[in-house]
Amino acid sequence: MDNRAEVSEFLTSRRARITPERAGLPQIGQRRVPGLRRSEVAALAGVSVEYYARLERGVLGGVSAGVLDALARALQLDDAERRHLFHLAKVVDRPRFSSPVVRPGVQWVLDAVTTRPAIVGNNRSDLLATNLLGRALYDDVYADPSARPNLARFCFLDAAAHRLFPDWEHTADVTVANLRTAAGQDPHDKALHDLVGELSTRSDDFRRRWGSHNVRTHAGGTKHYHHHAVGALELAYETMDLRSEPGLSMTIFAAEPASPSAEALALLATWAATELKPPSRT
Repeated sequence: MDNRAEVSEFLTSRRARITPERAGLPQIGQRRVPGLRRSEVAALAGVSVEYYARLERGVLGGVSAGVLDALARALQLDDAERRHLFHLAKVVDRPRFSSPVVRPGVQWVLDAVTTRPAIVGNNRSDLLATNLLGRALYDDVYADPSARPNLARFCFLDAAAHRLFPDWEHTADVTVANLRTAAGQDPHDKALHDLVGELSTRSDDFRRRWGSHNVRTHAGGTKHYHHHAVGALELAYETMDLRSEPGLSMTIFAAEPASPSAEALALLATWAATELKPPSRT
């Protein structure tokens, strides 16, 4: 049975009950209808007006769990309403961990960061998207074009990791602690279980660290690299959760101005522009 009418009526009714004040938006001009405008819901959910209008017409085919979760927050749905939205969309309600394919809008944001490396990853250490400098920084991780780039697998199974990460022991500790934290958040994540099983079987270093049960909240700090083309880099980084894609985070790196690392980062940009293809959009 086509449920487009039910979807449309549900979203329209939820939008109508949210006042601008309740959503934290300024009240500007007279409103012909109660509640939020479509453009305001779209902005709160982090999607385009055209895309939200399509959803409100009842066309939910292909919508991701991350977008539904962002929409539920924008419309301030309670738990029952949120579950109903997922049911209408016929999407499994596991929004904490999203698809390995990022939305085009996320890639556009990455590409807008032109002078700093920027990457998007998930809780399983998959490297899902980068800007050109991010792709250059992690060039070693992309060495095998047939494999999905994964920082944990690279760290423990690729000898190049010991060169790229001069403080490899610390990087290894942090990598495992992040995976242990993710496992606690979703103990039924099969892909994470498979990754942990593979690394435990193939790496004594990983298996020993996994047994320590250390956990960590990924936020910010300093990372050290030794890139094969430009040498040593000391980069500050900040990691931000993507509200519209639960389970994904964006990390942006920067070097201290006028430092040797800033010079190396400029060299990396030149190297990337001449040696690398643009990041994949598939």
